[in-house]
Amino acid sequence: MRRTLFKRVGLVLLLLFLLWWVFALPRTLFKMPLATVIEDAKGNLLSARIAQDGQWRFPSTDRLPEKFQVCVRVFEDRRFWNHPGVDFRALARAFRQNIRAGRIVSGASTINMQVIRLSRGNPSRTLGQKILEILLAIRLEVAYPKAKILQLWADNAPFGGNVVGLEAASWRYYGKASALLSWAEAATLAVLPNSPALIHPGRNRAALEEKRNRLLAHLLTLGELDQQTYELAISEPLPGAPLPLPSLAPHLLQHIVATNGPGRWIVSIDGQLQQRLIRLARQQQLRLAGNGIHNLGVLILDTESGKVLAYLGNLPELAKEHSPQVDLIQAPRSPGSLLKPLLYSLSVQQGVILPAELLPDIPSVFGGFRPENFHESYAGAVPAQLALARSLNIPFVYLLKKYGVAPFHNALREWQFDFINQGPDHYGLSLILGGCEVSLWQATAWYSSLGRMLLHQKKFQGQYDPKDWHLPEYLYSSLPPPTPRLKNAPGLVGAGAAWATIQALETLERPDSEGDWEAFNSSHRMAWKTGTSFGFRDAWAVGVDPQYTIGVWTGNADGEGRPGLVGVQAAAPILFAVRQLLPAATKGWFEAPLNDLAPALICQQSGMLARSYCPADSLLLPVRKGGGEICHLHELIYLDQTGLRVNQQCLGSNEMPQAQAWFVLPSLQAYYYRQQHPSYSPLPSWRDDCRPSSESTPRMQWIYPTHATRIKIPRNWKGEIEAVIFSVAHRQSDATIHWHLDGNYLATTHQLHTLELQPSAGVHQLTLIDQDGQRLSRQIIIEE
Repeated sequence: MRRTLFKRVGLVLLLLFLLWWVFALPRTLFKMPLATVIEDAKGNLLSARIAQDGQWRFPSTDRLPEKFQVCVRVFEDRRFWNHPGVDFRALARAFRQNIRAGRIVSGASTINMQVIRLSRGNPSRTLGQKILEILLAIRLEVAYPKAKILQLWADNAPFGGNVVGLEAASWRYYGKASALLSWAEAATLAVLPNSPALIHPGRNRAALEEKRNRLLAHLLTLGELDQQTYELAISEPLPGAPLPLPSLAPHLLQHIVATNGPGRWIVSIDGQLQQRLIRLARQQQLRLAGNGIHNLGVLILDTESGKVLAYLGNLPELAKEHSPQVDLIQAPRSPGSLLKPLLYSLSVQQGVILPAELLPDIPSVFGGFRPENFHESYAGAVPAQLALARSLNIPFVYLLKKYGVAPFHNALREWQFDFINQGPDHYGLSLILGGCEVSLWQATAWYSSLGRMLLHQKKFQGQYDPKDWHLPEYLYSSLPPPTPRLKNAPGLVGAGAAWATIQALETLERPDSEGDWEAFNSSHRMAWKTGTSFGFRDAWAVGVDPQYTIGVWTGNADGEGRPGLVGVQAAAPILFAVRQLLPAATKGWFEAPLNDLAPALICQQSGMLARSYCPADSLLLPVRKGGGEICHLHELIYLDQTGLRVNQQCLGSNEMPQAQAWFVLPSLQAYYYRQQHPSYSPLPSWRDDCRPSSESTPRMQWIYPTHATRIKIPRNWKGEIEAVIFSVAHRQSDATIHWHLDGNYLATTHQLHTLELQPSAGVHQLTLIDQDGQRLSRQIIIEE
């Protein structure tokens, strides 16, 4: 009876033991925090961040180097591939040695047993712990293949100081990946975990060298090395103090930690290009620092894929007061004019404008918003594509008003400009002039996507891949891209509108020192755009060609503005210097998307769809969702033999008037347009017997004040009252205007219609009458 009870108890204990043994290993053996490592596709370490516990513990690699495997097996556990997790022969030998010595001189720990001890935090070495390690080592053998066990050991073994694992040790002591270790280097690292505190590189070098050379000699005896390799290996020097890890892309590392977390990340960055870019950026920063401009960021993308080829978020070696830790590729900043191509492409796509359609460029006030062109000059009226090439502010405010702030705001949100997170009314018309925030990451992505869509038009036979529009991608993948799901209709912008935008950006002009416009010369063909924020705080330049898209930001991370911090002066030279780093173009230029272009008759002067009497050209224009505006700037007039205007009511029975299409701008536009286009002619005068009582187009238009307004009496530095200057434009260049204030005659002006007045405080009525009796009035309120 008692024997049966013992058997049952024994059976239960055995079952409990087996149950414990089966579930003894945790699902994850090592739960220590990992460092974050980014490498390029060739395995070059770009940057690394230490683990949260202060240890350089790199994530596991795909495969252990063969040399290191051999060295570890020979030094630590030569029967590793044959024993079941525990080397019982070695245990017996160690037991005899320890009995003879009267103390522990040998532990006979296999690699399995060491993995168990490392996973349990290196507990004190007692008999009970040894028995537990033996049991768990056998369980480990059942759970994992041999190669994985060896990998676990290599990933978690201590290599001295705060260096854990082979890969971290290889970079810290030799400055290279473990796959590139020589036999001497592999042997050095193989002996380190045995006594990392005693023979740390830099201390006890004789002991370290003796252990290494003894292992190399053993490898020679076993036939793993030939004599020549052995002699070369023992002649190699030992490593010195730990080396600093590469820090080529610290800001991308910072971004990856924030978005993906710790781990080993293979990125699409070209390591050699990244190093060349850093050297160039240092040179450019020295140039800018003379003007108190300390920070810059550069992003290089492959246009067709959107993959990141280089990522320079800032210059990390800058002084602390210049905020080198700020990632200027991801930071929200005011874009200045950088969004104008986006509005232009949308407007062309929707038929709101045609590429050559005239936009107003005159002094203007929109509510309380008074935009100015950068050089505070006016063209009167300018073709939309030229307004983009010259980055004129006022025409684009008119264009945004015509297109609509809300639709433009919605498009920006759809294009993932996520820093634009307030409603449309919050931004208003200032949205197009930098009254918002975007990042270099987002802006460069848009230009890259525009080029990508054009590149794919021929490949996709005129169809569209919605996934062509995306943010940059930085993780490397050797897999081919998935088959796209093509659509016949474009997204927000089609290929024709994209083509028109690229054409305008390719002919970008800049003002020279005299204020005239000249083409910006470059040895590389590129469509590009600059931006300058209000207060000279941000300078941008983004360029795209069929191979590369480059984004540049420069300024001060703390937002300090500086004179000369202008896109075309500070950022554009860096853009073209970066392009010089890259290989010459091997692809041709973007091809015209003929499937999304259609012929149309365009008025030569207004750029609108031509009327029957407009001088016109037949041009290929983007296919539009809207029809486009028909020219309203040409009037069909009739002239008598003397060149005066006549109409049907005043013609004699024998008179044969000549019909002529006449280009007529509104008075204020004409005033400025005429200054740059001397050939512009106002409408001919009416014949005296044909003068109509009123005209459809106003002859006169205020230059200042443009609207009924309150005017504060100006004073000079002495406090003395000065005159207010009033100005008006007349459609006829030789017109005469008579000025009246509150019904009293003041003066007469001819051709140049500007008058200085010193009206008293209060409400006044200013009335102007031209030589033909046409009137223009404005109420003004003069305040002290």
